[in-house]
Amino acid sequence: MKHTFKVTFLILIIFLLTQFMGIFILYNYIDHSQGVSEGKTVFKDLPFGERPQLKEQTSYLPIILALLIGTGILFLLIKYQFFLLWKLWYLMAVILSLTISLGIFIQPLYAFFLSLFFGLWKVFRPNVLIHNFTEIFVYGGLAAIFVPVFNLWSINILLLLISVYDMYAVWKSKHMVFLAKSQAKANIFAGLLIPYSKHHLSLKMDKSNRKKEKGRTALLGGGDIGFPLIFTGVVLHSFGVWQSLIIPIFSGAALFLLLIKGNKDKFYPAMPFITLGCWLGLAVIWLISYFLGL
Repeated sequence: MKHTFKVTFLILIIFLLTQFMGIFILYNYIDHSQGVSEGKTVFKDLPFGERPQLKEQTSYLPIILALLIGTGILFLLIKYQFFLLWKLWYLMAVILSLTISLGIFIQPLYAFFLSLFFGLWKVFRPNVLIHNFTEIFVYGGLAAIFVPVFNLWSINILLLLISVYDMYAVWKSKHMVFLAKSQAKANIFAGLLIPYSKHHLSLKMDKSNRKKEKGRTALLGGGDIGFPLIFTGVVLHSFGVWQSLIIPIFSGAALFLLLIKGNKDKFYPAMPFITLGCWLGLAVIWLISYFLGL
């Protein structure tokens, strides 16, 4: 096993919570009355800002380009140790995403100030509890931004390209491993962190304990959470609610198998496995729809 069963179980539970919370957030951003009149899914405006104006058929191209540019900028920030700038960049992304997510529960202005509070806590006084709690909501906000610019074709192409990139970045160039370790070291990690010890609540790792079992921390990158959620969101507006609920079951099962079959001291690209889970879930949806005549 990649991790202990307890840690594996926690990763899977938080992953699924994030996926289902994302579905709930996306569903509440759908304008159902306008959608009925127009005969298609219509999304409400965001609390502030606008979604990127991208063509659904080719939206994967600028997303991939932005990912590569963002990775390059991150390398420069790490190389020249611009950690404050890095934290501010991360803080802005967290506040934006949380505000969009919390905006379905409370007034946008209140959502902003609450997101500011949690964002500052998460970035400047990090601990595992607040970090993972906010992660459950962050990706729903990101999905509310990007899901409307995709269709089934473009999101499948995006998952394919991301999976290939993930394999190259982990197994070949290994720069994704370097980035993950650098983020954890700088206490600015986008993704889930599950410590092995219940007393190990700070994101900071004691150098003397790094090689000890009690000092280990399990990581799951933000892309491994966000991209399958965007795929699920596209299924939501392309098919419906019950169909979208199927996808996390299969993407979660794929993640679980990876964690069960993986070796403890090896890094693995999770996206190829999660992508296969998403595609299997989509195939099941098509089969159910075919046999039910939907």
